[in-house]
Amino acid sequence: MIMDDNYILDLINNRKTKEQGFKLLISKTKEKLYWQIRRMLISHEDTDDLLQEVYIKVFRNISSFKKDSSLSTWIFRIAYNESINFLKSKAKQQKLNDLPLDMAMMKQSPAIQSNDADLIEEILQKAIQTLPDKQREVFLLRYNDNMPFKEMETLLNTSEGALKTSYHIAEKKIKEFFLTHTLNF
Repeated sequence: MIMDDNYILDLINNRKTKEQGFKLLISKTKEKLYWQIRRMLISHEDTDDLLQEVYIKVFRNISSFKKDSSLSTWIFRIAYNESINFLKSKAKQQKLNDLPLDMAMMKQSPAIQSNDADLIEEILQKAIQTLPDKQREVFLLRYNDNMPFKEMETLLNTSEGALKTSYHIAEKKIKEFFLTHTLNF
């Protein structure tokens, strides 16, 4: 049985199989969606909460899906927008504490381990958190998900050229961050 977008949408649009369709949709997208959100929010608890909010939004708005893109791209766009809104809200809360959001999120990340691989991962996560939102998302989609720029163009509603530029600038900033922070250890 092929579980493509049309099959899932047919299940969702049929009153008798709606629940089965949504379960299939969740099983198809949950892991990748979780990690997309997690890379932006860092915290597991925040990610779980936002993931539920994204699926609620998907369920409420599935009838507005126009098939201009794949169903997963549409869902990832919702997750991206919700993640950005969450980060903006969190940034406003952090301003009350006079601590920049990127610094606050770095403090949330796990303590540096003695293991070299853990150390490298820690530095990478800190470097990624220093990137502006758009560069961070482009970098994560390309680096972690190996998403083609053409697909990102639809997801992020930005030209392929601008996405490539954002990615290369982000990559350069991360390399510079690594150079300055690995010298300190």
